[in-house]
Amino acid sequence: MIYRHHIAPPRAFTQFSHDLIRHPRLSSDAVRLLTWQLSLPDGAREPLSRTAERARIGACAFTRAKRQLKEEGFVHERRLQGPGGHWVTQQLVSNVPLSAAEAAKILARMPVHVSGASASPQLAPSARVPAVGAPTPPPTDGHPEKDPGGNTSHPPAEPDATAPGAADVPEAARALVAALPHLSPDLRRIPRGMHDELARLVSRWLTAGHTTGAIRTHILRGLPDDGTPVHRPGGLLRYLLRDVPPAPTPTSSAPTAEQPAPARPSSRLAALRECEGDHVQATLFRPTGDETLCRRCLNSPPPVASRCAPSPRQRTVIA
Repeated sequence: MIYRHHIAPPRAFTQFSHDLIRHPRLSSDAVRLLTWQLSLPDGAREPLSRTAERARIGACAFTRAKRQLKEEGFVHERRLQGPGGHWVTQQLVSNVPLSAAEAAKILARMPVHVSGASASPQLAPSARVPAVGAPTPPPTDGHPEKDPGGNTSHPPAEPDATAPGAADVPEAARALVAALPHLSPDLRRIPRGMHDELARLVSRWLTAGHTTGAIRTHILRGLPDDGTPVHRPGGLLRYLLRDVPPAPTPTSSAPTAEQPAPARPSSRLAALRECEGDHVQATLFRPTGDETLCRRCLNSPPPVASRCAPSPRQRTVIA
């Protein structure tokens, strides 16, 4: 049996409903975080994370408690851009559950506060001590006496006459570049400004004799296969297509100088024939006609029957 004794506090107290304190889906940390926030003065702008630190609520418990309060409608928050371009997060804490529309109406009436530490004040330029002497006007003598082109440390780059222009790029190269986003998900974000450059690189491969299928296979082999995301697909394609290897030559079945035909046997060996007799190793002989056995096999006697061979059956006649 349990007994309860309480005395109404004369000051510094906050009234909460039983539905809030005994909420079945709120943990003790969520109830403590909510009641602590509701007990703060009206002008306090303390965020939920600071309240969790003061209430000795850990990071994981705070995340779980905040999620429960947002799911039940006691906490709402939104991000918006305040004065000066700073992004701020507004949090609304209520003692009764609110819908998203009701919370949006309340937050729309609230002023946007930006902390003074995050704002960067602009200071007016201070007065400077003028330099000694009168100001000197810039020289206006006209052009220099000689051409300084030879003394220029960084002369302008000469245009490459061999580089193909936009009009020289074949339509097949442009079509291949336009279809690259469909080749792999890693190539979906190719910048539009790089299509002409990539088309010129592809045209070099086509001019060297490579087919469009070979170019696609080369690009697919260069993509990461371990799940690494490609943040700059245009730069990766420029790297893969920068060097053009020689096109593979078609293989031919005719013998070439590098692969000589198999040598024919000499005329002496061509006149020999392999004996079909019983030999341990293959035996060659020179036939005089159409015989298939060598002289040794022809002169050897026929094999003798084995002693263990079964004798023919004899019939016994009984009169």
